Amino acid sequence: MKTFAVIGDPIMHSKSPRMHNNALQTLKEDAVYTRYHLKDKAKLKEIIQKLDGANITIPFKEAACKIADFKDESVIHIGSANTLLNKDNKIYAYNTDYLGFLKAIEDFSFIKNALILGAGGTAKALAYALKSMYIEVTVANRSSARFENLASYPCFLYNQLDLSKKFDLIINTTSVGLNDEKLPCQEEILKSIFQHAKYAFDVIYGKNTPFLKLARENDLKIKDGTQMLLWQGVFALELFLECQKTEEIFKAMEMALKLP
Repeated sequence: MKTFAVIGDPIMHSKSPRMHNNALQTLKEDAVYTRYHLKDKAKLKEIIQKLDGANITIPFKEAACKIADFKDESVIHIGSANTLLNKDNKIYAYNTDYLGFLKAIEDFSFIKNALILGAGGTAKALAYALKSMYIEVTVANRSSARFENLASYPCFLYNQLDLSKKFDLIINTTSVGLNDEKLPCQEEILKSIFQHAKYAFDVIYGKNTPFLKLARENDLKIKDGTQMLLWQGVFALELFLECQKTEEIFKAMEMALKLP
């Protein structure tokens, strides 16, 4: 039996086990998918070596990249990985976050430029995804500490943003709004940005966040991170099983997410 897991801190909220196990059962695979609460990133490699593969979530995506023997091209560019395979005593690193995001925004048409709020690992993955589609990317954050990781993109503090510039798509990659009712930056700034925008996307899933509420009030088409979660899971499982059963896996994972 193959064993897969999602690894992170915190981890109990993760819906990945529900999604993956339903897909594994549908495909009649002799495999199980669990969750692992890791506190010490120094032990990540040791844990991976006991598994056949794993999804990596906050805050270990950059550490996952560092322990890999082989890195997919996307991982090299992004600097973080969310999918690891343990194969022939070597660790293979992939990033399916950016692929999941691109599938999630497929119905957002005619995007020329985008503004990403936040400067963490998810911001890097989404910036790479947008750049691959020739979309101009700007990054804004509350502090400049992590801007060095996004050196190839224009980066601004929230209060330095040119509020007259038009961004077609605004993306919240921060965790603000997940466990509170706060906005990622000042309401006045967001309202000014939303005036010129068409779409708003929040990587947080399963919650109508204050960011999305404000975007809807300003007549933007909105989407949360559910589709991104689903698609990154589909692509990860295809890597785990070395198969291409996209539609079958997607339907099984989508059904699992809808269960109470």
